Amino acid sequence: MSDAVIDLNADLGEGFGRWSLTDDDGLLSVVTSANVACGFHAGDPTTMRRVCALAAERGVSIGAQVSYRDLAGFGRRPMDVPPEELADEIAYQIGALDVFARAAGARVSYVKPHGALYNRVAVDEEQATAVVEGIQLTGADLPVLGLPGSRLHAVAERAGLPVVPEAFADRAYTADGTLVPRRLPGAVVSDPATVVGRSVRLALKGEVSALDGEHVGIRARSLCLHGDTPGATELARAVRKELEAAGVRVERFV
Repeated sequence: MSDAVIDLNADLGEGFGRWSLTDDDGLLSVVTSANVACGFHAGDPTTMRRVCALAAERGVSIGAQVSYRDLAGFGRRPMDVPPEELADEIAYQIGALDVFARAAGARVSYVKPHGALYNRVAVDEEQATAVVEGIQLTGADLPVLGLPGSRLHAVAERAGLPVVPEAFADRAYTADGTLVPRRLPGAVVSDPATVVGRSVRLALKGEVSALDGEHVGIRARSLCLHGDTPGATELARAVRKELEAAGVRVERFV
């Protein structure tokens, strides 16, 4: 029997107004942590409230998925935001989501950057510091979900915040353990069987094959499954089923 344990997280609430993108109801029956869009790259108050209510009802952890202010670009366009302004915007997003989480009888339990911000704070000390300062503005020592070995995690640890390393079953890696940029061919892994196999390997062995075939060690406590890909819910169910069949305990990290 394996002693491996993993959390499954997904980006949820990524609709806006009359448009919906993620199958929030379906994915919340599978994942253990929900990265909820806070209105800057996607989401709106009604969507945030609904997703928080569903997550609380099903015992799923609620995380603030913070982003650059980029609704038109879905938060995936690089931006240069002054650090003080970015810190304020991070605190603003967490606070907005926490209102709805508390209304549902829960709370925001962690923070995860989204898209271009996620990639930037992996390598940029100044922007990573701004994100951490934004979290600290809320007055809560919230865990930070992110890329292992990132500048964000280094800054967060120095500030006394818990860090949670995550891996991606459906994203390609470079040999140095960073994500292949989405603009490059092969950046997104779309074959369901491959995604499932990578998930089990990550959970049991802490490794994944890079785009060039090299083995990369990634010890992760949480596994991200993107909610905006076609068939995301069915794929998430298949991943969880195979993880549990392999003896992996699927449990939230907070």
